Amino acid sequence: MGVRHVNPEGLHRSPAFSQAVVVEQPAKTIYIGGQNGVDADGKVVGPTVGEQSERAFRNLATILESEGASLADIVHWRIAVVEGHSFDEGVAAFQRVWNRSDPPPAITVHVVSALGPGFLVEIDAVAVV
Repeated sequence: MGVRHVNPEGLHRSPAFSQAVVVEQPAKTIYIGGQNGVDADGKVVGPTVGEQSERAFRNLATILESEGASLADIVHWRIAVVEGHSFDEGVAAFQRVWNRSDPPPAITVHVVSALGPGFLVEIDAVAVV
């Protein structure tokens, strides 16, 4: 597919993310806006980062599937978590949805003072097919 995950020697290696992802040929690129832990009616699914993260990942998967793609096609995601909330539950949610045999995407995590009402986490992504 022309997607290469880069983890150069001398940098930290993690099973949760790649240091960079390079796309070397023309491909379909899908830019997904921030997904929160909300259901199809727009209601927040739960009061924890874990519940909201798992739903946000499922929302990402739904969008990707509508374009003939999957979570494995994500090359980068950016995660915002509200200050004062541990993202450990979000990492656990990622581990439940991510196929460990697929190389992980590049990742950026931000701690923010607030998101929309009731939102504890927001995840946006870029996928290449």
